[in-house]
Amino acid sequence: MDGQGKRKFGKDGADLIIKVPRGTLVRDAETNEIMQDMSGSQPFTLCRGGRGGWGNSHFATPTRQVPRFAKAGLPGESRDVILELKLLADVGLVGFPNVGKSTLLSVVTKAQPKIANYHFTTLFPNLGVVWVDEGVSFVLADIPGIIEGASEGAGLGHDFLRHVDRCRLLVHVVDVSGSEGRDPVADFDAINEELKRYSPELAERPQIVAANKTDVMEDPENLEKLRTHVEALGCPLIPVSAAAHQGTRELVNQVAERLAALPPVAVYEPEYVPRTPKIDSSSPLDIQHEDGVWMIEGPWIQRLMANVNFSDYESRMWFDRMLRDSGLFQRLEDMGIQDGDTVSIDGFEFDYQK
Repeated sequence: MDGQGKRKFGKDGADLIIKVPRGTLVRDAETNEIMQDMSGSQPFTLCRGGRGGWGNSHFATPTRQVPRFAKAGLPGESRDVILELKLLADVGLVGFPNVGKSTLLSVVTKAQPKIANYHFTTLFPNLGVVWVDEGVSFVLADIPGIIEGASEGAGLGHDFLRHVDRCRLLVHVVDVSGSEGRDPVADFDAINEELKRYSPELAERPQIVAANKTDVMEDPENLEKLRTHVEALGCPLIPVSAAAHQGTRELVNQVAERLAALPPVAVYEPEYVPRTPKIDSSSPLDIQHEDGVWMIEGPWIQRLMANVNFSDYESRMWFDRMLRDSGLFQRLEDMGIQDGDTVSIDGFEFDYQK
């Protein structure tokens, strides 16, 4: 509530809430370590506000009934972070640009991606939910086309390869029509090489090959060469024509069948370990002794207090070590402090023990 009389407290600061897409990773900007995976519905407190100050009534004693001083609050936390979105999708569509991934997504889901007959029509990942049967569905992601060199940053693929990191299964869409003079086998191998360069683990992800544009296929031999090649690698092949809605139902059923045997979408565990803050304790502290209370003030000790978690043993030991190494304990003893005396540091009171 607003600050008033009668020992009431001041108004709390407003929370700053940042809404992010589900699947966003919060990384420490300095170390790139994962601090939180925002894949669930629970909020995450990145920075806590500073502890509130003390009014003059807090310092009242029987002999000092109207203290003429108060204590300001401590500053809140601040961090530099990177927010990285990794889509939460069960299945990722991968393949060269213009092989029909967006068309396939629009046919098997209600998503409405931009579709045109030129490369890089898809500039952003698109998601859709595929309904298979009662109680059976999965999330399908159309990833912008990957080209050779994408793992080194070429084209658009480098920016979006991370979106297939979580996918449990990849549907590799290959154009077998021959309309652009491409070799389907070479295309399949080139995309898998980019996946391997980006992440060997991702390259080992199960794949189903969707041989697309079979309705306008110029040479059936292209399909058979691709089938022989991918099946030797353990990848089933399903001929489809997304534009003509041919084979898409068989593809969806096979994807659902494979997913039923695979682990759930990955959720990343936090890696971040808070670093011990560097605090320069060389500047002098102001020590006052009034009514049996030793009051200690100073800029660096304020920062120290803001970084101590008194419910954690190691944090308390670090706090004790910082005070001892700064020479504060020796100075207090030189000034005559006794066991059991009260020490007040930024409004927190402690019993002194030698």
